[in-house]
Amino acid sequence: MAERETAAALALRWLGWALRILLFLAVLGFALRNSDTVTVRLFLGYEWQASLVLVLLAFFAAGIALGLLACLPTVFRQRRRIGRLEREAAGRAREALPKAPPPELLH
Repeated sequence: MAERETAAALALRWLGWALRILLFLAVLGFALRNSDTVTVRLFLGYEWQASLVLVLLAFFAAGIALGLLACLPTVFRQRRRIGRLEREAAGRAREALPKAPPPELLH
């Protein structure tokens, strides 16, 4: 049974790598086909000229960074709440433990 699970895991790993390679080749082909220079006109008369792929990559990375920054308050709030709940659970677990008998009853 363990061998079947291992074979299935190996097959999934190979499939994952095959998909990664195909995705990489698709992105590489896109980059090679779209290497023309584009001009991005910014505010106050500034212009930025770069390859279309680099412009897309820069804006994609900026979008990821802004998305992560937007999620940070929620993540920190959840981490504080998890810490508080873990402390409460530890306190309740200590309260649920049986109390040791007083020392005078041990003699």
